[in-house]
Amino acid sequence: MAQLRAELLGKVSARITEVTGRAEIADAVTRFLRNTAETTVSEQPDGTTFVITGDIPAMWLRDSAAQLKPLLYLLDDAPELLGLLNGLLLRHWRYISIDPYANAFNLEPNGHGHHSDRTPMDPIVWERKWEIDSLTYGIDFAYTLWKSAGSTDWCEATFRVAAARIVQTFTTEQDHEHRSSYTFRRGGRFASGRNTLNRHGKGRLTRPTGMVWSAFRPSDDACEAGFNVPGNFYAAQAMRQLAEIARELLHDDTLAADADRLHREMSDGLADHASVEGPGGTEIFAYEVDGFGGSALLDDANVPSLLSLPYLGCVDVDDPVYQATRKFLLSPRNQYYFQGTAAKGIGSPHTPRNHVWPIALAVQGLTAATAEEQAEIIALLLDTTGGTGMMHESFHVDDPTRFTREWFSWANSMFCELVLVHCGYRLGGGRSPEYLPQA
Repeated sequence: MAQLRAELLGKVSARITEVTGRAEIADAVTRFLRNTAETTVSEQPDGTTFVITGDIPAMWLRDSAAQLKPLLYLLDDAPELLGLLNGLLLRHWRYISIDPYANAFNLEPNGHGHHSDRTPMDPIVWERKWEIDSLTYGIDFAYTLWKSAGSTDWCEATFRVAAARIVQTFTTEQDHEHRSSYTFRRGGRFASGRNTLNRHGKGRLTRPTGMVWSAFRPSDDACEAGFNVPGNFYAAQAMRQLAEIARELLHDDTLAADADRLHREMSDGLADHASVEGPGGTEIFAYEVDGFGGSALLDDANVPSLLSLPYLGCVDVDDPVYQATRKFLLSPRNQYYFQGTAAKGIGSPHTPRNHVWPIALAVQGLTAATAEEQAEIIALLLDTTGGTGMMHESFHVDDPTRFTREWFSWANSMFCELVLVHCGYRLGGGRSPEYLPQA
């Protein structure tokens, strides 16, 4: 298991206490950082880093990058973490090279996971739900590591293979109906509408838009309309990043051109299809679209989300469409916005009604206009752990002792990132939400 130096944690704790005036916030952050490092992370003999999601002994590509992202803010004080972070990416590339459609993997090819699903499953795959963000988190993480720390140890032969698989998969899924052989059906007691795809495992009918089709959302629930808008925003940005990596680090003009083409076509598709008329006639971003004019107006708590677009660096926080979307999302007009006596915020169809997600609250804080709003959300998160002292997947807006998932490492890390940003920690390379005011 990984270890974080006591000196590093002490320095972080002192800074947080000084800025916030609350030692309990500093205590939570250092506990969460230590918990992630010591209970979810294992550095392997081959130089890779395996990260379980918490209460499930498998590694999600998206979750693992988000779980370790707070460490990117600490590299100036802890350069020894570079090996751990590069190792995470080396394992990402290995998994993507095996199956770019899978979202979660085992440490070894032991056949654990959902191997009764009707989709081709390698023994190292835990779950094979095709989610566009599974292939974007690693690229964004690698780009940030390069730009903020000058580290390129992740850029080796397996990355070339993985990058080619990512470009190939995105290109195929721009026209899912005619190019893709991917299908997914789940049987047994988990065969609900959100866990499986209709139309013989092909999902709802879509028409090409330039965007990339996704079978499932970041929540692992099935997409309603096929083209997940926040996922495509994030993927378009990742293709821009990949093109730069290909030119400057790989000296591969062909890969750079392919990534540039995807970035351009996805961006054009977003410009043509992502914005729709919302309640009251305002222009807002849809959560999903199908290419025929159909759309889903909501936001999910999981990232990438519409609320998270500035946090991810995909749109400017002052973008008028984003601001109109934000106003809609943080209101009862969003069918998954819940409010009660203990909290209010965005939930998910993945969890019971009237449950809000700490991840979504953290994103609200990371995209807030004022340090005061950030501080309020930090306090709310700290007060709604249901007596466990840990962030959960979700909790009831009237009773935080009613929650889902007692141990959810991604939520812990999102709280840490929010507090670090609130206290002035920044990433390099222009990827940090610099628009946020200092506390």
